[in-house]
Amino acid sequence: MSVSVDVPAGPLRQPPAAERVYTYVKQAVLDRRYEGGMLLTEGELAQAVGVSRTPVREALLRLEVEGLLKLYPKKGALVLPVSAQEITDVVETRLLVEQHAVRKSSDPVHAGLISRLEELLEEQSAHAESGDLTAFAVSDRCFHAEIVRSTGNEILTRLYDQLRDRQLRMGVAMMHAQPDRIAKSIAEHAVIMEAVRAGDADAAADAVRRHVTWVRHLVHGDVR
Repeated sequence: MSVSVDVPAGPLRQPPAAERVYTYVKQAVLDRRYEGGMLLTEGELAQAVGVSRTPVREALLRLEVEGLLKLYPKKGALVLPVSAQEITDVVETRLLVEQHAVRKSSDPVHAGLISRLEELLEEQSAHAESGDLTAFAVSDRCFHAEIVRSTGNEILTRLYDQLRDRQLRMGVAMMHAQPDRIAKSIAEHAVIMEAVRAGDADAAADAVRRHVTWVRHLVHGDVR
């Protein structure tokens, strides 16, 4: 008769050092702890994450490729502000994708989509009440992503996912600059959801257009 012996689990493995630095810096840029125009040094980042400078360099190079930083040898890494052109490009791309997606998801209405959008609206209200702007921006972005995902078009969904970091960074910046937009965004999301629920593709697409194009107000200057 065999006897099973419980072997205690070992400690959880940490991600590689470069991955930890990458995640730390990227999140700090997205939620504006590191704002556009700040100069980050390898030594400060190494100390903050608890690693040597080698993985810091590796992570910074990766973030430079993604367009979040600009490296300056022997000086550090400059956090790049969001440019007016980038805002314009993101709005244009979002309109192309989201208006098509909301039309498709409204006719016919996709099963389960409305209940998921209702959940996300409740999340957004809770985050707005607690003042957690980063969590609100994530939930805001998820609301739109759920509509795109409901189309069942995997290529379109992957294309939209490439905008994620830019959407989050712009969303947090917008709410810092215009705090009253939080309540307005929730109300506009409700209008989009109700148009989808009613199966009114034209009204849903128009609501998306009005909601997304508001971001163009940020084009009057670079977003930090």
